Amino acid sequence: MSAILSSAKAAAALRTSARVSAELLVVAVMAAATLWILSRMWSIVWPLIIALFLTTLTWPLAAFLRRRGWPPALAASVVTVLSLLVAAGIVALIAVPVASQSGELVNGVTEGIQRLREWAAGPPLNIGDDQITGASDAAMDRLQNSVGSAVSTVVTGVSTVFNGLITAVLALFLMFFFLKDGPRFLPWLTRQLPGRFATDIPVVAERGWQTLGSFVRSQAFVGLLDAVFIGLGLWIVGVPLVLPLAVLTFVSAFVPIVGALFAGLVAVLIALVSNGLTDALLVLAIIVAVQQLEGNVFQPMIQSRSLGLHAAVVLLAVTLGGSLAGVVGSLLAVPVAALIAVVWNYVRDQLSEPPHEPEAGEGLPAPAPS
Repeated sequence: MSAILSSAKAAAALRTSARVSAELLVVAVMAAATLWILSRMWSIVWPLIIALFLTTLTWPLAAFLRRRGWPPALAASVVTVLSLLVAAGIVALIAVPVASQSGELVNGVTEGIQRLREWAAGPPLNIGDDQITGASDAAMDRLQNSVGSAVSTVVTGVSTVFNGLITAVLALFLMFFFLKDGPRFLPWLTRQLPGRFATDIPVVAERGWQTLGSFVRSQAFVGLLDAVFIGLGLWIVGVPLVLPLAVLTFVSAFVPIVGALFAGLVAVLIALVSNGLTDALLVLAIIVAVQQLEGNVFQPMIQSRSLGLHAAVVLLAVTLGGSLAGVVGSLLAVPVAALIAVVWNYVRDQLSEPPHEPEAGEGLPAPAPS
């Protein structure tokens, strides 16, 4: 005899589903409102994000100086000036040559895509030209249009340069204040919040800061190692544009998974155009070897899996961030996902039931009958 569906249980399940859906809808509306407010305040939020990233990179040096008895203001000033000097050196030694060769780099990538298209149309693939013409032409047109818009922005974008300078100055001042007054932030925050918030929010903020610092420092170091090893490999093979490709590799390291694939593809295309198929395969082998060394040795050893994010989550986060906010979204996707994971883990810990401890006599074997 088949079981009869209980109308009471069905109605209770529907009421629970409706209540949960309404609560999720409220959360989604609040998240959308928060993102909208952040977008309207982007001129302030973006310098704040840059300052936080810079502070995570420079905080170990500032903390070292403070432990040696330096006053907080002096330690922050010295670290800020050193950061300026390092940035100026990078601009003078790397950014200027890279900018002068960026046009050649884009032309090489475009020609490499064209060669791949011709190779795919021939044996052994024999892919029809009509199948790839649309996608290839669209990709090349988009690349050329992007280059053209970038060139016009550089030539006529005085406001863009001015806004960039304002952002850099704001980020620099914020970094100085973070380095100087950072350790006093959590005690101040605790005094400003009522009730349980005075405990929960500072704990989450401290864990988030540790996670953000671990991500930025580890990605910077791993990206530097990738850039050095891949740059040496390209120089040994004799591929041109070694410096721009090394810089691209370093910057792309801050976009996990997707960034490495993009930088590797650009290097292979440049080698294919300038040196031929054999050297392109050698470059591909070098990039695969370095990426394997990074994934299996460098990153686990340096990062110690501190983010606690699965590779699939990282890939989905980067894809979603890129679709929502372009390059900036791709750069911020993984840190944001890691911070969300920190909040979720803390909330889950607070909502978890404490482990059941057996009472006195509970679980002991019954006495044997006499």
